[in-house]
Amino acid sequence: MPPITADELQTLTVQIWALGFALSLATGVLIHRGHFCTMGAISDWVLMRKATRLRQWALALAVAMMGFGVMAWAGWIEPANTIYASKHLSWLSGLLGGALFGVGMVLASGCSSKSLVRLGAGNLKSLVVLLAMAVAALATMKGLTAVWRVNFIDPIGVNLPHGPFVGQWLSAVTGLSLPDALGLSAVLVAAMLLVWVMQERGFHTLFNWVTGAGLGALVVAFWWLTGVFGFVPEHPLTLEPVFLTTHSGRMEALSFTAPVGYWLDALLYYSDGSKRLTLGMVTVAGVLAGACISARLEGSFRWESFAHREDLVLHLIGGSLMGAGGVLAMGCTFGQGLTGLSTLSLGSFLSVMGIFGGAYAALQWQMRHHG
Repeated sequence: MPPITADELQTLTVQIWALGFALSLATGVLIHRGHFCTMGAISDWVLMRKATRLRQWALALAVAMMGFGVMAWAGWIEPANTIYASKHLSWLSGLLGGALFGVGMVLASGCSSKSLVRLGAGNLKSLVVLLAMAVAALATMKGLTAVWRVNFIDPIGVNLPHGPFVGQWLSAVTGLSLPDALGLSAVLVAAMLLVWVMQERGFHTLFNWVTGAGLGALVVAFWWLTGVFGFVPEHPLTLEPVFLTTHSGRMEALSFTAPVGYWLDALLYYSDGSKRLTLGMVTVAGVLAGACISARLEGSFRWESFAHREDLVLHLIGGSLMGAGGVLAMGCTFGQGLTGLSTLSLGSFLSVMGIFGGAYAALQWQMRHHG
């Protein structure tokens, strides 16, 4: 394959932005029409013992997991090229950040993706949540909170001798080749999830399957977009391999907390010349636009705001906790949930445990507070 030229590189970058925006439009529509919400799924189970939306979530994860595993098995992508590839497992950061995010999304009536979708449908409370989240995320990435994070929280962890992915451990224990172990582990875990999803007969509607499987397929599409289509083996200027348009310089898929913070950073400091448009930022815009289009076509778009002061305070606190927690945990319900878990990253399991635990605790508090 001949080296890519600078002009071809720019053309490819624009193509990635365009494809990413189209995929995120579809993501916004599916989340809006399918009422897909991790906080809602946990709330349904805790309050009513209904698992329909939790099964939607599990179905999306199973599809994303199988897609990632098959691409890794085929040699199209390597998990080591993702942001989840650190051999140092910062367990405190993952659990604490996840718990803060989980509490925050309950207080804010939804996670990062749901807040974007609600804003697209006219909910101004979600605008307040996203602004608070962006400030807290930016502070935790670059500000005073970042100093505390780097010095006191991130270093607390353990080194993983076989690596951060379940497939690597399976390879080390069984002697299977790494690609085979990555594919097999993904298929086995996804199959267990699918068995649980299929146990409830009432779940088997076109609505639920399109929502769950569709969002899982979109996560896979983003992995392909950044890991295959957007991968350049030799940058024309640096001569180094590069994953175009990603903020981390590695493969990325759907995640929302940090990219919302990047938008605020660009809005405030664009003139310093160091800001650039990333795929995550394009995804945020696409999901917002997709939800707005969906709400307009459905006739459900309407402006909403706060009814009383306590509601405002809770949403401000919730947004702030999601921003700080999402950065500590290296992702939100998409970034560490569907995207991170699709790689079978051990760190993602910890972060998601923290998110679910924090959400459960906050829901219990709400029931006592309002009961």
